[in-house]
Amino acid sequence: MRQVVLTAPKTLEFREVENLKAESLKENQILINVKHIGICGSEIHSYHGLHPATFYPVVQGHEYSGVVVAVGNAVERVKVGDNVTARPQLVCGECNPCKRGQYNVCQNLRVQAFQADGAGQDLFIVDEDRIVKLPADMSLEYGAMVEPTAVAAHATARVSSLEGKNVVVSGAGTIGNLMAQFAIARGAKRVVITDISDFRLQKAQECGIKEIVNVAKKPFGEAMNELFGNEGFSVAFECAGNEISIRSIMEFIEKGGDVVIVGVHPKDPAISMFYLGEHELNLIGSMMYRHEDYIKAVEEIQSGKINLQPLISNRFAFEKYNEAYKFIDENRETCMKVMIDL
Repeated sequence: MRQVVLTAPKTLEFREVENLKAESLKENQILINVKHIGICGSEIHSYHGLHPATFYPVVQGHEYSGVVVAVGNAVERVKVGDNVTARPQLVCGECNPCKRGQYNVCQNLRVQAFQADGAGQDLFIVDEDRIVKLPADMSLEYGAMVEPTAVAAHATARVSSLEGKNVVVSGAGTIGNLMAQFAIARGAKRVVITDISDFRLQKAQECGIKEIVNVAKKPFGEAMNELFGNEGFSVAFECAGNEISIRSIMEFIEKGGDVVIVGVHPKDPAISMFYLGEHELNLIGSMMYRHEDYIKAVEEIQSGKINLQPLISNRFAFEKYNEAYKFIDENRETCMKVMIDL
């Protein structure tokens, strides 16, 4: 079977390896024929050698969908022929976070495609506890986007409630877009998304996010005052991953507000401890997702509350994996979700 491996920064190697076989499955394992893989921004960081927790060599791919081709004797969640996706988290189950149900921050967490081999191959084995069955009528491309949607499901649940609140999302890439859509789905009163790219903001509107701001054309604070006036906003999701973004949010969010950090910051930002302390802000981290977030993501995609169609910007054949990474590098302005078709 085909396999794609990141052996070093900017070095992808294609290999032919022995097929995985049904006979090798443990009783709780599932063999998947992988159909689609979405490329994540974190994988681009790995490609450039900028991801601090990537081990080389590593098989690529952690946003994926496929079809079940074999199951172990004890598997009950899925059967042969089902369309599926799966969480890429490998956890120990024994550390304190795992014991209290926060396995997404397992002290020994390994994420496939970063610290463990991913699904960038024709056949892939998954344990049943990480498998998620997809509706039969859901596009397998959409199935490969459950993973980033689950990021939004988890992060928007990190705040006690969004019902009736004004929300700002900084960064209109794929994750920021999904964050804004999920905030709307969770009952936010108004959701504003900001970016410096008109293209990404246009995509946001295509997805149903009505209120947009290009902060390269209008300062963040001025735009927030015009939009919200004295009412202000009390929740923000930082998805841009840069210092200006988080400093602006902390300066203009109402006192006592919730700031959820979702974006990956290649360089630690200098934040205002004055705003954090004197304004009694809640600075909240958000790490990946748990199983219930995957289930919630599938439900909201299937219900139509999450619109994925405008986000799939480009498709590449499996053999063009390297070209896909280079394309993302060269077209950051107009690139949303790039899909690999197996």
